[in-house]
Amino acid sequence: MIQRNNEVLLIKRPNHRGFPGYIAPGGKVDFPESIVQAAIREVKEETGLLVSNLTFKGLDEYVNPKGNVRYMVFNYWTDSFEGELLLNPPEGELLWIPIDTALHLPMQDWFKERFPLFFETGTFEIQRVWDNELNKQISMTITHT
Repeated sequence: MIQRNNEVLLIKRPNHRGFPGYIAPGGKVDFPESIVQAAIREVKEETGLLVSNLTFKGLDEYVNPKGNVRYMVFNYWTDSFEGELLLNPPEGELLWIPIDTALHLPMQDWFKERFPLFFETGTFEIQRVWDNELNKQISMTITHT
């Protein structure tokens, strides 16, 4: 999550890109890079900005006990960046959105649940249990640390 004063940088993802709606920049880790290196690279690729001084805010994990699978999302926050926004960003339109109005925008449920936690003191852990047979989340626990 990139913050500038009372605004955050969000991507307005079109339907054809998957995960439509507003979302923070991010992506996957390329082996053998570190989690932080991946966050910095993904932000640069998606926005054109070079971020620094990242603060770890929390972990969002998805577990499928029947499949013995765990998928983890590492969440970082920063207000330190340099550069100019891309004119033709690959993931969707880049917009600086006031924090207090962002939750009124269309977002994926998992991002909407996580969004306010970036601005609270401390860190968080969200564990979501997924049932592949039902094709849905069956429970969610949020722990503040």
